Amino acid sequence: MSDIHALSGAYAIDALDDVERARFERHLAECADCRAEVASLREAAALLPETAAMAPPAGLRDRVLGDIDTVRPLPPVTDPAPEHRGGRRRLVALVAVAAALVAIGGVGATVWHPWSDESSQSPDLSATEQIRAAADAESWTERLADGSSVTITRSASLNGAVVQTHDMAPAGANKVYQLWLQHDEEMISAGLMPPGADNTVVLEGDPATANGFGITREPNGGSPEPTLPPVALIDFDQA
Repeated sequence: MSDIHALSGAYAIDALDDVERARFERHLAECADCRAEVASLREAAALLPETAAMAPPAGLRDRVLGDIDTVRPLPPVTDPAPEHRGGRRRLVALVAVAAALVAIGGVGATVWHPWSDESSQSPDLSATEQIRAAADAESWTERLADGSSVTITRSASLNGAVVQTHDMAPAGANKVYQLWLQHDEEMISAGLMPPGADNTVVLEGDPATANGFGITREPNGGSPEPTLPPVALIDFDQA
């Protein structure tokens, strides 16, 4: 198998120089396997996460591209079946695409690994677990007159907050508990509490800039602003 097949990954992300590109495109016109491989690699590259983009460390691109020359190529596939050869090349090329995208600096904080499957992955932390595990997580608890309690945990770095209730009394007929974030003198809705005495709910909105949190009883469906005195009210500035 010619080494030119190994250029499919670099070609898919436009990482070849002019000479290599021209050479590979001449090959591409004659090789259906490589045309199919390039198409699939471009599709895979497009699916890589683009959110939470971060700049790569200085010099990473040069180190990765420089180390390519020192990597020992895989030996030829011994199985003569064309579908096996294509699958082996595609796996190697997908890895190359992912590495090259990191080197170029166009991939986000979460990277899909083509060699991974569901059975080998640990479940991702839930939003609640991420907030509680954050290094800057802060918690406040308010105990209500009936013995129930409300605890809110906030992480400013994640701009997230989660509220947990314990032994909360029912909101009442045609009523629902509504969650609020206080921004100066304005209360902004942060979601509705589902029925039940014990609940854990991730708040909507902008917890990082809020200076307080509250819960009120509102008509089913919620209200655009509080209509009754708060059941719980927590000041984020309190010790």
